[in-house]
Parts: sequence; C-alpha cells; structure tokens
Amino acid sequence: MTNTQVPNSQVPPVRSRPATPPATVRPSVRDRGARLLAALFLAPTVVGIVVFTVVPIIGSIVLSLFQWNVIDPPHYVGGANYRTTFTDSTVLVSFRNTFLFMVLAVALQLLIALSLALALNGRMPVWLRSVFRSAFFFPLVLSAASISVVMKYLFNQDFGVVNWLIGLVGIAPVPWLTSEHAAMATVVLVYVWQQFGFSFLLFIGGLNNIPKEIHEAAALDGATGLRKHLGITLPLLSPTLLVASVVGIINALQVFEQPYVLTDGGPGDATRTVVMVIYERAFEQLDFGEASAVGVLLFALIMAVTAVQFRLSRRFVHYQ
Repeated sequence: MTNTQVPNSQVPPVRSRPATPPATVRPSVRDRGARLLAALFLAPTVVGIVVFTVVPIIGSIVLSLFQWNVIDPPHYVGGANYRTTFTDSTVLVSFRNTFLFMVLAVALQLLIALSLALALNGRMPVWLRSVFRSAFFFPLVLSAASISVVMKYLFNQDFGVVNWLIGLVGIAPVPWLTSEHAAMATVVLVYVWQQFGFSFLLFIGGLNNIPKEIHEAAALDGATGLRKHLGITLPLLSPTLLVASVVGIINALQVFEQPYVLTDGGPGDATRTVVMVIYERAFEQLDFGEASAVGVLLFALIMAVTAVQFRLSRRFVHYQ
C-alpha cells in the first residue's frame, strides 16, 4: 500500500477566521441594584455636605467681596473688606487670642486625655473602668452654652463655689473672669473639661489596638514605666495622636460659646476670639461683607495649620 503525496501547489490554503471581539460584560441586575442602593445611602451625606458646607464656603468667599447690611442691595467693593480686616486692631487681637487659646487648650486636652487613658488601660476592674469612661465622656454630650452658664456661677469672684473652696485654705478670692490672664486660663479650663472626653476615647481605642506581645517583649528587655511609654506606646499611638490633634485644633480655632458666655470677650478684648468677631460684625453691626472676609481668613488659617500637621506627620507618625 503506497502513500500518495499531494503536491503543495494543489493543497487548498487555510483561511484564518477573523478574531471575535470580546463580548461586552454588562452589569447584572443585582450589580445595578447594589450600586443604586449605595448611591441612595450616600446621597443624604453628599447633599448635606454640598448644601451645608460647600455652598456656604463659596457664598462666604463671594460675599466677602461685597458690602451688605441686609437692608440695602449688596455693593461690590473688591478687596476693601480684607484691607479693613488687616488694619482692624480688634480683628488682629482676636486672631492672636484664638491662636493662643488653641495652643493652650489642645496641649492641655491631649495631655490630660492621654494620661487618663494610660491610667485606665492598666489593671482595673472592668466595672470601674466603665464608670470612669462614662464620667469622662459625659460632659461632651452636654451643651457648651449650658455648661458655660454653670461655670460662670462657679467661678464668680464674689459668691462662686471655687473661691469659697480655696478660701477655706486661706487663699484670697481670685478674679477668674475679670482679670486679663485669669480669664483666658478660665476659658481654657472650661473648654478642656468639656472636650477632653473625645480625645480620651480615641486614645483608649488606640491603646487597645497595640498588640500586647510588643509590651511583653519590651518587659523582657527591661523596658518599664516611662521608658516603655516613650519608646513603644507613643510611637505606636502616633496615628491616633495625629487624629486627636487635627480634630482638637480645628475645634479650638472655632471656639465661641465658652468665651461668649463666660466673659463676653472681656475684660477688654482679652478673650475675644475670631468667631466672636464674625458674630459681632454680622449680627450686631450688620456688616456681612467684613464678617465673611474674617471667616474666609479663619478658613484659610485652619486649612494651613491642618496642611502643616499632615506634612509633619510624614516624619513623626509611625504606622504598624
């Protein structure tokens, strides 16, 4: 039996089929439903941010270029409101007071919150730890204005409870709210007493996230007490410290209720803050243009300080 070979010239050419384009993957009904559900859940938050944050910011920037007293039509003045702001001694003093208040309040708030968190993170009955956590956080849920009203009576120079208590040990009454230096210190103390609970809870959560094996290994190497906290606890807690400091600084730069109720910005302008100036310019003097200009400058200050914090965090914040 012989094999018959077909000449190459008689072999029909093989035609290649054109490549089939990949089919377009269409989202299923379930995927579309999930996306729609996610959009519905996000919509209230997005709408709230746009309506109550983005629009007011843009409106304030635009209004800062006008002179408007609500009664008469707005009059375009360009940068006149900013020039007035930079030459107004009251505004400049308010920025100085606000910056000083921010430094004192945030430093004291973080120090107290971190110290209490470290103390409660040690050996303690669970029920007692829960009592302390609730007690430290409770002032935060109260109104700042109502707390300030109570504190105003407690720190009254003539019939306040604080002066009565220190008088029992022979100390003369202190003008807590009428002395220039004592008034700022009193406002800082009242503010920190109410606000440190938030930082305290942040530090409690951060400490609980630190693996116990690290502390046990450090104890075997001889690290105890302050050395352990400085070398291990603080570096591992640095992300929480960053969050607490950022939130604390933003809130402190916008302080209003405590100085307004306790001292009304006095004595003189010793405790007058930027937000108080914005309130006075807008609702007492009906100068919404200048008030908006001061608000825009405060917004720029908050953004600048926050940017510096995140810039420095690249060196000082350590993530596990």
